[in-house]
Amino acid sequence: MNNDSHDFEQFMKQREDAARAFVNGEIEPLGRMVARGSPATFFSPDGSCEQGVEQVYSKYERETTCFESGDSNFEILQMAASDSIAYWVGCQRVTARRDGSTEAMPLDLRVTEVFRREGDEWKLVHRHADALASESEENKK
Repeated sequence: MNNDSHDFEQFMKQREDAARAFVNGEIEPLGRMVARGSPATFFSPDGSCEQGVEQVYSKYERETTCFESGDSNFEILQMAASDSIAYWVGCQRVTARRDGSTEAMPLDLRVTEVFRREGDEWKLVHRHADALASESEENKK
């Protein structure tokens, strides 16, 4: 494993921690990982597409306010890194209380995230997340 891959693997532990904080209504850990320079994009599970550093961060801020408490785990299917760009592809499994609900609800997402180096840090420049089809939906096809 090269140093870039090892460094990115270590970073991904922080990224997963930031996802857990996000579903508990905390934006700061993710905010430290979001790109500071253009381009930046976010294809949200709600179907919207945000472009631009400020617009993307603003969308993340709005979305985190919907969450009250929860847990999040990544199921990484592919991951790679070079000296300046990295990505992961897989599923994000969330169980969280949202929008004043009294019970935690599951949310399973297909996710692709792309990162680039800004100085010595990895920064999130693109996230695409949408609903993962349930097994029963897949079996109908």
